[in-house]
Amino acid sequence: MRYVLVGGGVAATATAAALRRRGFDGEIVLVSDEPDAPYERPPLSKDVLAGGDVVPARTPEWYADNDVRLRLSTRATAVDTAARTVRLGDGDDLRYDALVLATGVRARRLTGFEGDRVHYLRTAADARALRAELAAAERVVVLGAGFVGCEVAASAVGLGKQVTIFEPEPTPLARVLGVKIGTAVLDIHRARGVDVRTGEYVESCTPSAHGLVLESNLGDRVEADLVLVGVGALPNVELAAEAGIATGNGIHVDEYGRTSAPDVWALGDVAAQLHHGRRVRVEHHDNALRQGQTVAANLTGEQKPHTDPHWFWSDHYEHKLQSVGHVRDLDDLVLRGSVEEGVFSAFSLTDGRVDGVISLGRPGDVLAVRRALHLPHRVTADELRDESLPLKQLLSR
Repeated sequence: MRYVLVGGGVAATATAAALRRRGFDGEIVLVSDEPDAPYERPPLSKDVLAGGDVVPARTPEWYADNDVRLRLSTRATAVDTAARTVRLGDGDDLRYDALVLATGVRARRLTGFEGDRVHYLRTAADARALRAELAAAERVVVLGAGFVGCEVAASAVGLGKQVTIFEPEPTPLARVLGVKIGTAVLDIHRARGVDVRTGEYVESCTPSAHGLVLESNLGDRVEADLVLVGVGALPNVELAAEAGIATGNGIHVDEYGRTSAPDVWALGDVAAQLHHGRRVRVEHHDNALRQGQTVAANLTGEQKPHTDPHWFWSDHYEHKLQSVGHVRDLDDLVLRGSVEEGVFSAFSLTDGRVDGVISLGRPGDVLAVRRALHLPHRVTADELRDESLPLKQLLSR
């Protein structure tokens, strides 16, 4: 029996590891179009840019010890669901008994923003190329104040660079966090000397004698030694779509991770999964790990839905932003702590239950909510705001 995993990230390796832990003794083949063995992506915008190494998801010895065959620098080009084969770029056809698609996402690219000194960040190769140019750069411009843009800006500041961010929304991360919390992130970066230009975007990028010249929609001209474009990501659905598998904003899967094709599964950043009745696609490390464990359980005979709450984190200098659960209304959050001081938690509350929390500098609150999401509890907005009342006790009633 052979299980083929397509993808070079933690989702694929988590699936392989869980399969072996659960006693699967058939053949496992992991196919990745990257030359690096599967690695952790969160450090690419932080530690790797600061000079650290790419962090492997598993040691080289682990693949040998667990009889997981790697096919690196090899692209899966087609899937035949009737013949149960995966066509590889080198011409090989891999037969499968089960196929797991963990094809991830790619950086969204902007027309006219390519060439020397213009960078996108998704892969280890991207991070190494950006790191090499950062060493000699003085003026760094970041397009987009999402997670990647903000983390790269923080890394560049740590290297002593002059950083400008252009963000068309009113604040960084406004679509994810809302304007009020986004303002706290804005203040953090401006306090470190970053020139954050909200409500403004770059329309053109032109080479000059000394680097690049960028012109914004407001008529501003900024010179840069390099530009990082961080304007989101696109799910890599093409392999599935061309095979006739249902896709949209991601590969459609049920709560167990199954696609519309027999014995084909999908997980990680590319999977648009039914989660508590909603179809969601989550681009976070923890979700990829947990989906890998769920899919492996189902491949080895269980009927286990993926119901774990979504949790993510993002580092901005010494500040750690975290969220867990489902924040339903970014304009109607219950605040505990001080947004102005940059130490707070913002709770989503529905009918006396906490659905989720966004927290800056209060990891204990995130842990308390993560536990409470699985337990019965009842709490009011006034009680959540009152810091004299211990949160752990409030959420265990």
